[in-house]
Amino acid sequence: MRHISIGEVAVMLGVSVVTLRRWDCSGKLRSVFRTFGNHRRYNLDDILKLFNKDFFNIKKVIGYSRVSSFDQKKDLDTQTKVITNFIKDRYDNFEIIEDLGSGLNYRKRGLRRLIKMICNQEISVLVLTHKDRLLRFGSDIIIQLCENFNIKVIILNQDTEESFEKSLCNDIISIITVFSAKFYGKRSHKNKKKLLEVA
Repeated sequence: MRHISIGEVAVMLGVSVVTLRRWDCSGKLRSVFRTFGNHRRYNLDDILKLFNKDFFNIKKVIGYSRVSSFDQKKDLDTQTKVITNFIKDRYDNFEIIEDLGSGLNYRKRGLRRLIKMICNQEISVLVLTHKDRLLRFGSDIIIQLCENFNIKVIILNQDTEESFEKSLCNDIISIITVFSAKFYGKRSHKNKKKLLEVA
């Protein structure tokens, strides 16, 4: 029976030594003994057996951040930084999905990818700065979907959610902004068409 060091195990499994120490403490992957110098030693046969199991099918922790327009790029960077700082100290396998688009837009690329990952059971935890980053209306549906697939949802600023009056005001502004964009976009398209016909 051959015993190997934590460094050798890290190379074999493709994870960091810090991750292995965390797994040892949590019981996910325990070392078999410690040397006199207090170094962890693992049974090589036990490590090799992991490759035949579902051990490496580790679900991801996803951080989702969104803003409505390019003008809010700074806010998007701030959201992503806050989420990343929270996740990296607690989880190993994580990814940040950034989205750009209205909270009323249900077809945003990042949101569609997130929903697909939820339904494919690829996620263990979803982290948001605010609930409405998912959708202005309908975020409860996504959260309920997460609950159905046993996905933990963490909302970092849940205690500082906006008041009912401010929330209602922002909802109205969102609706007006979207419909105005659609209306004037349609008029613009018609005007361009008329100009082309005249030309």
